[in-house]
Amino acid sequence: MSIYFPRASLIGLMEYRTLFWSLFCYRYVRLMVNCIAVLLYKPIPLPEYPSFTSRDVTVIVPTLEGHGEQFMETLKTICTAKPHEIISTVDENRKKAEETANCIREFAIDEVDIERTAIIILADDDDDVQWPPNPFPSFLAPFQDLKMGRVATRQCLLRTDNLGIFKRVFEFLGAHYLEQRNFDCTATMFMDGGVPCLSGRTLILRTMMVKDTAFRRYFLNEEWFWMPLSADDDTSVTRWIINHGWNMYFQNLPGEEVKTTLESDLKFLEQCIRWSRSNWRSNLRSLLEQATWRRYPWSTYAASLSTPTQLTIVTEPLLIWLCHKMTEVDAMLHLRSIMQLLGFIASTKFIKLVGWLLSATSLGPYPVVCVYLLWLLPWFDQDILPIYSQQHGPIESADIKKRSAI
Repeated sequence: MSIYFPRASLIGLMEYRTLFWSLFCYRYVRLMVNCIAVLLYKPIPLPEYPSFTSRDVTVIVPTLEGHGEQFMETLKTICTAKPHEIISTVDENRKKAEETANCIREFAIDEVDIERTAIIILADDDDDVQWPPNPFPSFLAPFQDLKMGRVATRQCLLRTDNLGIFKRVFEFLGAHYLEQRNFDCTATMFMDGGVPCLSGRTLILRTMMVKDTAFRRYFLNEEWFWMPLSADDDTSVTRWIINHGWNMYFQNLPGEEVKTTLESDLKFLEQCIRWSRSNWRSNLRSLLEQATWRRYPWSTYAASLSTPTQLTIVTEPLLIWLCHKMTEVDAMLHLRSIMQLLGFIASTKFIKLVGWLLSATSLGPYPVVCVYLLWLLPWFDQDILPIYSQQHGPIESADIKKRSAI
């Protein structure tokens, strides 16, 4: 004879329901709010009487090569904008860049003449940056604010024709990364005026901030718990802005995006691993700083506090299991709920990519696989847990190169 405990079953059902909705809200409320924020966001309009023009801009192009078709294309788009001055920092090779990094850093900072230009732009040649025509009106519009220290712009992938399916998959991964970054930065900018991390592919900085000796000392020697943090240069500058009262802005203006390329082979996976390492270290550092929470509470939550919920390989199967447990007593409700949850989860994979996917018709079913691969990459890195890791191999020399330029 079977004995049933309906009260105990009810309590168990309520616990599953509570756990499900708690995890669901923590994971997806951020996405829903960000979607609304992106729709409501408006870029800073071009001023009728701008405080700065191309005559006030020095462009620094840090590069490890100093020649080649990629370098020439970057310079062509910069020259078209007609800045006051273009400076290229050139090293013979990566080994030399690493050996002389400290000397170059100090020399380059001293060489920037604050009396001649008010704005410094770093255009990263090794990321194959191409500017839009006449970019300075939109680039410089936020600097009407006297406390504006740094501006970043929308970025999109510079597509390559005649790629095989293998490289096309990696192209999609790169496009996904850039579009997700655009989406997140636009949303947090609307919500509280903050940006998780202003990209270093085109850094638009106020010279007065860069020439501050305190900034120079911090930028070259950032530490955490008395040890070198070894974070990306763009996250370091973003933290400085937050902690020292400067403002920042993400200028998402249609038609004014910076185009760039990313690796279309297995090197892209190495880059993702490096980003993952840096994000964990930087997010933990930011969470311990009061200025981050005080000035940008939503940005801190959306970018740093939500990091644990990005464990897609754990959270999504857990949501499905909880949904199964709380609806298993009703067969029809169970099937309908599981299907609705699966459909919702699938839709979240592409909500940030709608525009790009409409014009990317050659991938077939690969986008689904690609998106999951992108989120699984950090967990393939066996070094992610040692947060105190100080050196991560030659792939980080690109950041040495950009820091040397400043």
